[in-house]
Amino acid sequence: MSAQLHLMKLCVGAEGPEDLAHWQRRFGDGHAVHVTRMWPKREEELLAGGSIFWVFKGVMLARQRIVRLDEHRHDDGIRRCALILDRDLIPVTAVPRRPFQGWRYLDAKDAPADMPRGRAGDAALPPQMAAALAEMGLV
Repeated sequence: MSAQLHLMKLCVGAEGPEDLAHWQRRFGDGHAVHVTRMWPKREEELLAGGSIFWVFKGVMLARQRIVRLDEHRHDDGIRRCALILDRDLIPVTAVPRRPFQGWRYLDAKDAPADMPRGRAGDAALPPQMAAALAEMGLV
């Protein structure tokens, strides 16, 4: 990964990347969309190749490339940010993360590496096991 800026976000309600992919099938063949309340101030840096890194039950396990940011307004008229995402969920090396609200910026130097191509098809470890192994430096 080059020196892009990324986002990280808790994926609440999903057990893991497979569960998120299943949920995102509702978008059909188009891009996946995630609506967030705040508009990133560092938009230009995010759109220079950035991704959203998903945290499942305390472990960062996957990322999706951010394609663009669109304005989205609910019936209440409040402006929100729709993150338009590539449908590819790319497995990353498991990294434990403490809970946080909303999303956070993630510098490229702090982003976990993509899983090696040979391991990308491996069944995902349960998040608690991935977190324990990551804390020991084994994944």
